[in-house]
Amino acid sequence: QVQLVESGGGLVQPGGSLRLSCAASGSISSFNEIGWYRQAPGKQRDVVADLTYAGSPNYADSVKGRFTMSKDNAKNTVYLQMNSLKPEDTAVYYCRALIYGSIRSPRYEYWGQGTQVTVSS
Repeated sequence: QVQLVESGGGLVQPGGSLRLSCAASGSISSFNEIGWYRQAPGKQRDVVADLTYAGSPNYADSVKGRFTMSKDNAKNTVYLQMNSLKPEDTAVYYCRALIYGSIRSPRYEYWGQGTQVTVSS
């Protein structure tokens, strides 16, 4: 019932910038965690940035200082601002939301369809 829709991907030159958006069908405040992952062809899916409710984003070492995650609760949208892009940033970028389980409720994890980011001259 939860839907996550990514947008904003595209082709950009090395050193350029893109801003990705993830629009949620419900309140993003209901998620214990929300974050961004990426996966290049033939490679594993890795975390890019992750945010807990009322916390600060955690970033992968490979993107620290270049990427910034933010959210707009009124719009139920999270963003990933990507600056100083490198060819190795080329991947499909996915939005992920997590609701923690409890003794009475199961754990839920939701993924978007992904948006392609290509960094090339």
